[in-house]
Amino acid sequence: MSGYRSIRGLDWGLILIAVAICALGILQIYSATLDTAWRSAWWKQILYLVVGLGAMWLMTRIDYHTLLGQVPVLYGASLALLVLTPLVGRLVWGSKRWIPMGLGFKFQTSEFVKLVIVLLVARYLAELKSNRLEGRDLLKLGALVGVPFALVAAQPDLGTSLTYVPILVIGLFLGGIRWQHAALVVGLAAVLMPVGWFFLKDYQRARLETFVDPMKDPTGKGYQVIQSKIAVGAGGIWGRGVTHGSQTQLRFLPVAHTDFLISAFAEEHGFVGILVVLGLYFLLMMQVVQNAQTAPDRAGMFICMGVCSLLLFHLLVNAGMAAGRMPVTGIPLPLMSYGGSSMLSVFMMLGLVNNVRLRRFVA
Repeated sequence: MSGYRSIRGLDWGLILIAVAICALGILQIYSATLDTAWRSAWWKQILYLVVGLGAMWLMTRIDYHTLLGQVPVLYGASLALLVLTPLVGRLVWGSKRWIPMGLGFKFQTSEFVKLVIVLLVARYLAELKSNRLEGRDLLKLGALVGVPFALVAAQPDLGTSLTYVPILVIGLFLGGIRWQHAALVVGLAAVLMPVGWFFLKDYQRARLETFVDPMKDPTGKGYQVIQSKIAVGAGGIWGRGVTHGSQTQLRFLPVAHTDFLISAFAEEHGFVGILVVLGLYFLLMMQVVQNAQTAPDRAGMFICMGVCSLLLFHLLVNAGMAAGRMPVTGIPLPLMSYGGSSMLSVFMMLGLVNNVRLRRFVA
């Protein structure tokens, strides 16, 4: 009977919304890869969805307090894998982010580190006896998140490393950061940002320059952003229809099934289609926030809000990138962009949210 109760206790609204977003993503992947070398990507995405749902279910079966107790082990294993990835990883687009798994599948370690950081931040803040964070807490937690951030940025994969930041930021905000400390952190970031320019790779600098003025090199560095904006504008109100987007089908829009999937979706489904997608994401995040509000303890609340902040960051950056309002970073649109590691990690995090929900009445 306990298994039956746990099934009924799941947040089925959250699950159905997530699956609906995935379905729209699969439809667009099918359209964007039609008659290309990636034409089998849509059915692989269905496989990733099924595996993701299974992983989500497994994450609900292990009490999240048990997972929090294993954070030191999980953190150490994550760092070891991040160190190992550049040594044995597969070079794709100038970066070693993936470990080959055989049969054409590969494993992106940095995606699953997000899950560990959510647990790490939740455990650290939940164990504090005060509702106010001291300076030493900021330094300790910043260093703990900073190590995997630096390892992923060195792959190089600055986009994924930046996704760790909102988990830390929302944790500090909800954990009771003092406004003086927050102002100091913002000030230091503003001062150090220009220094960071000298540590960027050439292609990363080019992306920032393109963000400022894409027309400076319209057939080279600015090509992606320009074609993305054309595709978004071409969709109009109702879109051109599935498989009928000119920018997408004539391959003017690069990587239309991954980084710029939302641009292809906007072209073929229009403004109305984008409203539907954004509405679904809004409902998904509100479900996560609701589970944070009913969490049985601070740790559960921090877990749910960490997941919500990550989803929001992904959505804002990816959509902003497609509209030319954010630099191109390669951050995928969660649950929609093609990719097994991203799909699996998001469903595992949604499994954590359901884990918290199932234990909301446990004393």
